[in-house]
Amino acid sequence: MKGNLLFALFCFSVLLWQCNSSNTPKEGDVLLAQVYNKDLLLSELEGIVPEGVTKEDSALMVSAYVQRWVREQLLMYEAERNIPKDLDIDELVRNYRASLVRFNFEEQIIAEKLDSTVSEAEMKTFYENNKDQFQLESTILKCLLLKLPPQAPQSEINKLWYSRKPADETKLEAFAKQWAAFAMLDREKWYKLEDVAALLPKGTLTPDNIGSRREGTLSDGDFRYYYRVLETVQGKTTAPFDYVREQASKVILHKRKQELLERWKEDLYQKELRRENVKIIR
Repeated sequence: MKGNLLFALFCFSVLLWQCNSSNTPKEGDVLLAQVYNKDLLLSELEGIVPEGVTKEDSALMVSAYVQRWVREQLLMYEAERNIPKDLDIDELVRNYRASLVRFNFEEQIIAEKLDSTVSEAEMKTFYENNKDQFQLESTILKCLLLKLPPQAPQSEINKLWYSRKPADETKLEAFAKQWAAFAMLDREKWYKLEDVAALLPKGTLTPDNIGSRREGTLSDGDFRYYYRVLETVQGKTTAPFDYVREQASKVILHKRKQELLERWKEDLYQKELRRENVKIIR
């Protein structure tokens, strides 16, 4: 890799050296490009050429890199020349730096001190006390769905699909792995109605025709579909706990983080106040 990079840079830098021989880089380095007072040196391109690249491709990659660099520097030069007089860049940089320093320090405190375990009981209590936060925008459902090509053995799928034997559920999953173009066989998972409807021929399932036990088979000529709705919850109502379980956990952790940081900042303030490192003059 290094040999290819050096070869490419040698080819590219010969012409540049002829045009910029008056600018001398550090000893052992090579000047590749210059835009006003900004220099691009050979040492800055270390690692840009991957292993196994041909010398010709290396030269192209280096040339493209230099071209991007030149254009970026020209853009920055013009941007700096046209900074509004009332814009305090130094203050913006200081504020941005302060935000980054604070954010990283807070993340360090959280990583060291936060208890990130949320129990099932805690999630359920939070859910029961905050149901207004868990309102559904649209209908959700639990369902089974298979999308099968015409060559799939229909008698076998019919036997497994309509069976109520637990052992046949495992056989149905194996059948789906072998034949199905698409399968949804998790009985406990909730889906948005619009997502399921998009997998079936248009109009098969809609908010107006869906029922708690609706099922059927149909074909669009290219595929045969089997679907069974196990459970539904209408939109504009409270979402079931198992649908928002993860969301509840995230909200609890977020509140816990905020409380942790507020306690830590207050403890710091009181400690430094006692040490007389904080003085409020007026």
